[in-house]
Amino acid sequence: MKHAILKSLAVGAVAGGIALGAGTTAVSAEDKKVRLNMGSAFPGKLVQLGSLGKSLSKKVQLISGGSVQLKFFEPKALVPPLEMFDAISSGSLDAAWSTPGYWFGKEPALAMFSAVPFGPRAGEYLAWYYYGGGKKLMKDIYAKHNIHSIMCGVIAPEASGWFRKEIKSIDDLKGLKMRFFGLGAKVMQKVGVSTQLIAGGDIYPALERGSIDATEFSMPAIDLKLGFYQIAKHYYFPGWHQQATLFDLMISDKKWKELSKTQRAQLEVACGDNIREGLAEGEAIQGKALIELKSKGVTIHRWPPEILAELEKAWKEVVGELTASNAEFKKVWASFSKFRGEYDVWKKLGYL
Repeated sequence: MKHAILKSLAVGAVAGGIALGAGTTAVSAEDKKVRLNMGSAFPGKLVQLGSLGKSLSKKVQLISGGSVQLKFFEPKALVPPLEMFDAISSGSLDAAWSTPGYWFGKEPALAMFSAVPFGPRAGEYLAWYYYGGGKKLMKDIYAKHNIHSIMCGVIAPEASGWFRKEIKSIDDLKGLKMRFFGLGAKVMQKVGVSTQLIAGGDIYPALERGSIDATEFSMPAIDLKLGFYQIAKHYYFPGWHQQATLFDLMISDKKWKELSKTQRAQLEVACGDNIREGLAEGEAIQGKALIELKSKGVTIHRWPPEILAELEKAWKEVVGELTASNAEFKKVWASFSKFRGEYDVWKKLGYL
């Protein structure tokens, strides 16, 4: 009897192994190797902004066992960063590592999925995106342009500007030429600043030549690497325009549809881990960077309440204009505002 049972178990194990082998063969047959050429908006050596793109490429290679090769290309190697949207939309570029805020000129509502002035920190922002309706809204906007997007990174709050001279009142901003990004640029225009959107690698030369008077770009650890402190010594906080910044992986819709379900899931999982990496690393490296910047003669400032109040007032005017002129922006803003109102009940009770 005992021998009969052992024989039966052995046969079952062999059969199970054959079944598993067949299943594995079916999956690998489905997952034909795919190479996606990914242009980057940021240099690969740039802390977080670029390094997260390179990290994503490596994660996808490992997670997929080589089934998906997401090849990282430096800015301008394939197309200029600010032209990647059109290139993916037309099918001439497979994918891009970027942030939705760069495409304000194409779809103003996409800026809401990058950074919102006087908006949420990362936890609340991601909660709205994943569980408050944000994800579907973003995907629907990109879909109109034959682009599939996966949210793929988040970083901690940014600084809000490098200036040659101390800013003592809102009037000191008037007439300045400044590099500024996304919806925050609209706010700065309201208070009299002439803004330009300049790619990261081109900011230092523009500041050095004097074609811009001031700039914002990112957080201390990133700004330190770009050397802005060598020209402008006054550094301002908090980053009222970007309390958290989201990044995405854009993929040609045609290429996305050619991927198997497993390959799509692998890209989603890799992007999810990139969000974890970006948030944790971003919070870990700012203190040391600020200490180094101070040692280089940088004066750290906090915006006085009266200037922040003026900037917030200008932001409300910008929102009013955008919701009145753009139906898509109005829809996204309504979803975002409804979620923030509900979240506020929890925020006031749950957090110090």
